[in-house]
Amino acid sequence: MVKDFNFNSLHVPVRPFIIYLGDNAWGGTLLIRTQPGKTRQALDGLAALWKQMNPKFPFTYQFSDEEYDKMYKSEQMAGRLSNCFAALAIVISCLGLLGLAMFTAQQRIKEIGIRKVLGASVGSLFSLLSSEFLVLVIIALVIALPVSWYAMNSWLQDFAYRTSLQWWMFALSGMIIILIAMVTVSFKCVQAALANPVKSLRTE
Repeated sequence: MVKDFNFNSLHVPVRPFIIYLGDNAWGGTLLIRTQPGKTRQALDGLAALWKQMNPKFPFTYQFSDEEYDKMYKSEQMAGRLSNCFAALAIVISCLGLLGLAMFTAQQRIKEIGIRKVLGASVGSLFSLLSSEFLVLVIIALVIALPVSWYAMNSWLQDFAYRTSLQWWMFALSGMIIILIAMVTVSFKCVQAALANPVKSLRTE
């Protein structure tokens, strides 16, 4: 008997496992470790030895890393799909924020012009315009973070051995989201704050 080790997917806990070798042992799998870069030579030597010892049966083999990789194909596919959908969602959200920033700046163009005439600085105008979007992003985070925590925690429950979710993971994600949102709307907000107030207040 040997110490417990994972011989199945991490979705299931370690189970009792006995490796038995004896004179009357039948069937089974032989595990062989090869030196790096000499896998092909090792396979050729094993094939020749197999043909010599047991010529009536074909020589078959599998690589351990590939077999373990197959156990997590669904997780890898889900990870790639999640990355693609996340990138697509970020792009769509940024386009939506940019469009909303352009619309808001256009709607408040006269207000911005009056504030500039009365001495408002570019920084204060930028804060005025961007604060509205910051509030919206924070509200979205308040809704999304608990949902994402619940979804991730439910997914991790499928594994017998799993990591734990830490608060800083969600805090870092929230900070990155806020940064992306502010970078997205900053261009239009700064442009509106730098606009000539004479043109903004001109009667159409």
